[in-house]
Amino acid sequence: QVQLVESGGGLVQAGGSLRLSCAASGRTFGTYAMGWFRQVSGKEREFVAAINWNGAITKYADSAKGRFTISRDNAWNTGYLQMNSLKPEDTAVYYCAVRLYTVKTQEYEYDNWGQGTQVTVSS
Repeated sequence: QVQLVESGGGLVQAGGSLRLSCAASGRTFGTYAMGWFRQVSGKEREFVAAINWNGAITKYADSAKGRFTISRDNAWNTGYLQMNSLKPEDTAVYYCAVRLYTVKTQEYEYDNWGQGTQVTVSS
Protein backbone atom coordinates (compact mmCIF):
# COMPACT_ATOMS: atom_id res chain seq x y z
CA GLN A 1 0.00 0.00 0.00
CA VAL A 2 1.30 3.40 -0.98
CA GLN A 3 0.05 6.56 0.69
CA LEU A 4 -0.07 9.70 -1.42
CA VAL A 5 -0.23 13.35 -0.42
CA GLU A 6 -0.78 16.09 -2.99
CA SER A 7 0.29 19.69 -2.54
CA GLY A 8 0.85 22.82 -4.59
CA GLY A 9 -2.70 23.75 -5.43
CA GLY A 10 -4.02 27.25 -5.03
CA LEU A 11 -5.54 30.27 -6.71
CA VAL A 12 -3.91 31.59 -9.87
CA GLN A 13 -4.90 33.95 -12.64
CA ALA A 14 -5.55 32.71 -16.13
CA GLY A 15 -2.28 32.32 -18.00
CA GLY A 16 -0.39 31.56 -14.83
CA SER A 17 1.39 28.41 -13.68
CA LEU A 18 1.30 25.97 -10.80
CA ARG A 19 3.33 22.89 -9.97
CA LEU A 20 1.55 20.14 -8.13
CA SER A 21 3.49 17.60 -6.10
CA CYS A 22 2.54 14.09 -5.06
CA ALA A 23 4.59 12.71 -2.18
CA ALA A 24 4.48 8.95 -1.76
CA SER A 25 5.25 6.90 1.31
CA GLY A 26 7.13 3.64 1.14
CA ARG A 27 10.22 2.51 -0.66
CA THR A 28 8.50 1.02 -3.70
CA PHE A 29 7.31 4.20 -5.36
CA GLY A 30 9.72 3.56 -8.21
CA THR A 31 7.82 0.45 -9.22
CA TYR A 32 4.53 2.26 -9.75
CA ALA A 33 3.08 4.13 -12.66
CA MET A 34 1.52 7.41 -11.60
CA GLY A 35 -1.41 9.36 -12.90
CA TRP A 36 -2.99 12.75 -12.32
CA PHE A 37 -6.75 13.17 -12.51
CA ARG A 38 -9.07 16.06 -11.81
CA GLN A 39 -12.64 16.46 -10.75
CA VAL A 40 -15.11 19.30 -10.83
CA SER A 41 -17.92 19.11 -8.30
CA GLY A 42 -20.84 17.21 -9.77
CA LYS A 43 -18.82 15.76 -12.61
CA GLU A 44 -16.85 12.58 -13.10
CA ARG A 45 -13.15 12.44 -12.39
CA GLU A 46 -11.17 12.83 -15.59
CA PHE A 47 -7.72 11.79 -16.68
CA VAL A 48 -5.06 14.49 -17.01
CA ALA A 49 -1.67 12.81 -17.39
CA ALA A 50 0.26 9.65 -16.51
CA ILE A 51 3.85 8.49 -16.35
CA ASN A 52 5.45 5.08 -16.13
CA TRP A 53 7.82 3.94 -13.41
CA ASN A 54 11.01 5.44 -14.85
CA GLY A 55 9.58 8.46 -16.67
CA ALA A 56 10.20 7.05 -20.13
CA ILE A 57 6.53 6.90 -21.07
CA THR A 58 4.01 9.69 -20.59
CA LYS A 59 0.42 10.16 -21.67
CA TYR A 60 -1.72 13.28 -21.65
CA ALA A 61 -5.33 14.20 -22.09
CA ASP A 62 -5.92 16.41 -25.10
CA SER A 63 -6.76 19.26 -22.75
CA ALA A 64 -3.33 18.98 -21.13
CA LYS A 65 -1.11 18.50 -24.15
CA GLY A 66 1.31 21.35 -24.71
CA ARG A 67 0.49 23.01 -21.38
CA PHE A 68 1.05 20.38 -18.65
CA THR A 69 4.12 18.26 -17.99
CA ILE A 70 4.17 15.21 -15.77
CA SER A 71 7.42 14.07 -14.19
CA ARG A 72 8.75 12.14 -11.22
CA ASP A 73 11.78 11.85 -9.00
CA ASN A 74 11.96 8.33 -7.61
CA ALA A 75 14.87 9.23 -5.34
CA TRP A 76 12.51 11.58 -3.52
CA ASN A 77 9.38 9.42 -3.91
CA THR A 78 7.64 12.36 -5.51
CA GLY A 79 5.70 13.00 -8.67
CA TYR A 80 4.91 16.34 -10.24
CA LEU A 81 2.46 18.03 -12.56
CA GLN A 82 3.71 21.29 -14.00
CA MET A 83 0.77 23.30 -15.29
CA ASN A 84 1.35 26.30 -17.52
CA SER A 85 -0.98 28.63 -19.42
CA LEU A 86 -3.76 27.78 -17.01
CA LYS A 87 -7.36 28.42 -18.01
CA PRO A 88 -10.49 28.87 -15.89
CA GLU A 89 -11.69 25.50 -17.17
CA ASP A 90 -8.70 23.88 -15.45
CA THR A 91 -10.33 24.68 -12.11
CA ALA A 92 -10.84 21.39 -10.25
CA VAL A 93 -9.59 19.21 -7.44
CA TYR A 94 -6.49 17.43 -8.69
CA TYR A 95 -5.67 13.92 -7.53
CA CYS A 96 -2.61 11.77 -7.96
CA ALA A 97 -2.88 8.01 -8.09
CA VAL A 98 -0.56 5.05 -8.59
CA ARG A 99 -0.82 1.55 -9.97
CA LEU A 100 1.64 -1.25 -10.53
CA TYR A 101 3.21 -1.81 -13.90
CA THR A 102 1.83 -0.10 -16.97
CA VAL A 103 0.55 3.39 -17.60
CA LYS A 104 -3.23 3.63 -17.80
CA THR A 105 -5.68 6.46 -18.35
CA GLN A 106 -8.85 5.13 -16.70
CA GLU A 107 -9.72 5.97 -13.11
CA TYR A 108 -10.74 2.41 -12.20
CA GLU A 109 -7.30 1.09 -13.13
CA TYR A 110 -5.58 2.92 -10.28
CA ASP A 111 -5.30 1.40 -6.83
CA ASN A 112 -4.13 4.14 -4.50
CA TRP A 113 -5.26 7.75 -4.39
CA GLY A 114 -4.31 10.92 -2.61
CA GLN A 115 -6.79 13.26 -0.94
CA GLY A 116 -6.61 15.89 -3.69
CA THR A 117 -5.55 19.51 -3.93
CA GLN A 118 -7.74 22.35 -5.14
CA VAL A 119 -6.69 24.38 -8.17
CA THR A 120 -8.67 27.51 -8.94
CA VAL A 121 -7.97 29.61 -12.03
CA SER A 122 -9.57 33.02 -12.14
CA SER A 123 -10.38 34.80 -15.37
